[in-house]
Amino acid sequence: MQRILVGIDGSSTSQAAARQAVELAEALGAEVHFVTVVKDDELKVLKVSGDEWEISNLAMAESEVLQFITALKSPISYSVAAVEGSPASVLVSEAERIDADLIVVGNVRMQGVSRVLGSIGNTVAHNAPCSVLIVKTV
Repeated sequence: MQRILVGIDGSSTSQAAARQAVELAEALGAEVHFVTVVKDDELKVLKVSGDEWEISNLAMAESEVLQFITALKSPISYSVAAVEGSPASVLVSEAERIDADLIVVGNVRMQGVSRVLGSIGNTVAHNAPCSVLIVKTV
């Protein structure tokens, strides 16, 4: 196993799944590809001391993922992608793009009525080009 893809969105459940992906990568010597999804990319203008800075939702999401990874202090090799779209379809297409060996997702909304209506993990598991690990996070 060389490439592990994990979806992360800042929630505690996605971070638990990401930690599991990192642990697997450390044990197997694999690389982790962190993917964060933004529904709509918007450009925001920030003004500080007379200076204007433009930052997009994608850039802010990627920055949050990088902060999370830095806090882990893990020696793994990794890459980060911030992509606009729907989470399940982005995870599947990113897995295809990088030729992932494994996708790691959390189990949020995979129980009760939400399970019948669908979840990211369920959709990914049914459409993934590789194995999927659904981490029990709740």
